[in-house]
Amino acid sequence: MNKPALHTVLSPRLLDLYDLRDSVVVIIDVFRATSTIATALYNGATKVYPVADVQLAIDLGKKLNALTAGERDGKVIEGLQYGNSPAEYSPEIIKDKTLVITTTNGTKLLNMSLQQGAETVITGSFPNLGAVCDFILSENKNVILGCSGWKDRFNLEDTLFAGAVVHHVKNYFTVHCDSSLMAQNMYALHQQDMKQFIRQTTHWHRLAAYGLEKDLEYCVTENVANILPLYNKDSGALTI
Repeated sequence: MNKPALHTVLSPRLLDLYDLRDSVVVIIDVFRATSTIATALYNGATKVYPVADVQLAIDLGKKLNALTAGERDGKVIEGLQYGNSPAEYSPEIIKDKTLVITTTNGTKLLNMSLQQGAETVITGSFPNLGAVCDFILSENKNVILGCSGWKDRFNLEDTLFAGAVVHHVKNYFTVHCDSSLMAQNMYALHQQDMKQFIRQTTHWHRLAAYGLEKDLEYCVTENVANILPLYNKDSGALTI
């Protein structure tokens, strides 16, 4: 019996080179969209709506009486209520609430994937690594690990997470993909010193300037919000 295939897409600019139909697409935006989505749902949010632009987030938030979230340059966007920090979504804030979130990279890639015909879309980050691996193993379909990067550029943290997934599931997939091999090797080299290694990344320097170091360390901590956000095309929301 042939194993399903697994590929890693290192940038949204490369997404159209891959066939997303009949595949599980994992949207990865470690710093911080997919870490925040997992945390919000883990702490009791009923639904998370990932939207591509600010005005849509504002309008949908009013329509649904939902909390709204988004940042640009480390600051909450005018017209929205919260930022992209996982720490903002404690059970006291988010339990039984709906969240509408827009981000620079992650929500954009999710919407691109849907436009390219993706049928099954989930979000992944270190806080829900185990749930992501369990799901893709249970589905037994081809997998696309989609790295959101930073404004279409490659970034290390998303690639590290892709490597973590490959590390855990590689025996069950055909992995003839150099980007997956590179990601897995990078993760294997740094899995024991992740919190130190990420301090070298461009995104660390960008966000640490806003005092977000604790956020970023949380975002590379495995299985602290170990649920599976699954996108529902009918509702347009991620739920567990």
